[in-house]
Amino acid sequence: MIPWLDPHIHMISRTTDDYDRMAKCGCAAVSEPAFWAGFDRGTALAFHDYFRQLTDYEPKRAAQFHIKHYCWLCINAKEAENVSLSREVIGMIPEFLSKPNVLGIGEIGLNKNTANEATIFQEHMDLAMKTNELILIHTPHLEDKYKGTRMIVDMLKGDKRIVPGRVCIDHVEEHTVRLALDNGFWCGMTLYPTTKCTPARAVDIIEMVGTDRIMANSAGDWGKSDPLAIPELIQEMKRRGHAESAIKKVVHDNPLAFWRQSNNWQE
Repeated sequence: MIPWLDPHIHMISRTTDDYDRMAKCGCAAVSEPAFWAGFDRGTALAFHDYFRQLTDYEPKRAAQFHIKHYCWLCINAKEAENVSLSREVIGMIPEFLSKPNVLGIGEIGLNKNTANEATIFQEHMDLAMKTNELILIHTPHLEDKYKGTRMIVDMLKGDKRIVPGRVCIDHVEEHTVRLALDNGFWCGMTLYPTTKCTPARAVDIIEMVGTDRIMANSAGDWGKSDPLAIPELIQEMKRRGHAESAIKKVVHDNPLAFWRQSNNWQE
């Protein structure tokens, strides 16, 4: 069995049975970006409790199944439209950055490509640079994706403190993957049933750009999604004749190499 990592899954929205099934299928670790809770939270204190859940409770739940749980902290792009709330939340993030399972700042980015979202994205970037954190980036859905990804890359390139190899641009598709890779960033393909990639499309992308600085995730969350999407990708790569070493690179070695740059990383 090829071991795998899910570098983007929202386990607070999944049942404990999902951890059990993932472990039995070879999952060794997950990383959970801070995201939308299914509704807009009204106060910064709600995020404080959420960050406690990500850094304290969820690692213990994962450990019951011998899965390591890591996380990322931010106010997500959907709620970033509320600038005053976002600034309150950003102000409390440093309190949690030394927690042992925190990998960095994320998933920050854009949702509808608005001015407010861009402002809060840049303020998250500034925090990450001041604290030397890795960055995980959310790119918009569907018709907003290319424009949003272009805006994000331009903002990243406009900050000379940014080291591309310490940034992962997530949810890439066929028309955005080269924007990430050609500018030196890592990228993630999301295996999500309706708005992102299928396993077959993800393998098409791998066959188009290769296996360097690219990884795959399920983004399993409250919606219709599959925490076993990565084993589906593994099977599709096997079906097409990819070497086991290439498969393991995409689903295990690449995310691990990216994570190992984190300030808190310990083997």
